[in-house]
Amino acid sequence: MGIQRIESVTYGIDDLDACVRFFTDFGLTPGTRTATRATFETLAGQTLHLDTHPDPSLPPALEEGPTLREVVWGVDTEAELAKLVARVAVDREVTLAGDGVHRTRDETGFGLGLTLARPKAPDTADGPREANTSGRVRRWNTPLGPVGRVRPLRMCHVALNIPKAGQEEAVAFYLDRLGFRATDVVKPMGTFMQCEGDDDQHNFLLCHRPDRAGVNHVSYEVPGFDDVIEGGNHMIAQGWQEARRLGRHTVGSNVFRFVHAPCGGRVEYAADMDRVDASYETRVHETTPPHHIWTLRTSRDASQNPAS
Repeated sequence: MGIQRIESVTYGIDDLDACVRFFTDFGLTPGTRTATRATFETLAGQTLHLDTHPDPSLPPALEEGPTLREVVWGVDTEAELAKLVARVAVDREVTLAGDGVHRTRDETGFGLGLTLARPKAPDTADGPREANTSGRVRRWNTPLGPVGRVRPLRMCHVALNIPKAGQEEAVAFYLDRLGFRATDVVKPMGTFMQCEGDDDQHNFLLCHRPDRAGVNHVSYEVPGFDDVIEGGNHMIAQGWQEARRLGRHTVGSNVFRFVHAPCGGRVEYAADMDRVDASYETRVHETTPPHHIWTLRTSRDASQNPAS
């Protein structure tokens, strides 16, 4: 079939202690740590790499400061992996590392890897809570309590900023060579794409609106709405800064909460994204849809801006 999921992401960072504290608070599972690097895992077995001295074979960073240096995509079979590597290698060098990752760079210059996917089924026993509505009662005799520590299930999508010049070629690289398909094309902003082996409305976004290259965000799926809220609350309680108010996106429909990350860009708690299959037709937007269907507002907002 082809690419199944995000397998790993690597950040070049300045402050290892701060980044380790951040992702521990965020709910990822700590892995190995040395004086210069640390790893974390999602419940689905994807890996986050934090490195103060990234491998010099990686492409140069595309923005100043801590930032995302590489995204590795997991492929289902050796045969499909070989096909994708051959397509990419037509006009650029691809190297095979000892970790089984075929490494190169995309049209913008971001580090790109391809490897065999190693999925691990996350424990979904603590899935989204059953909701009660008159006429559709799902939960009997079971009072709710706090979710507790939020544990992201998986990395569900990556969003990268790219320059406007060359954006068509940047998108075509992923569509034509790596088998992604465009689910929503927002002409003034960017292209949302889905990899072949997943049913999320998008797993990847190339956003040309800021007209510069860099990391936008990495999104982590959590079981449900309560996890998005409580996870964000916990991050704020630990001193981290929220980047957007709680809301629900227009494209993808997922509930979201963003937090600024010391590794660069932002991370997102996400839940309840649209799932789409092959019958879903690409939507082309001549103008940019609203960023969100709703975001959290309070009476304090209304009193400060009564005209809105």
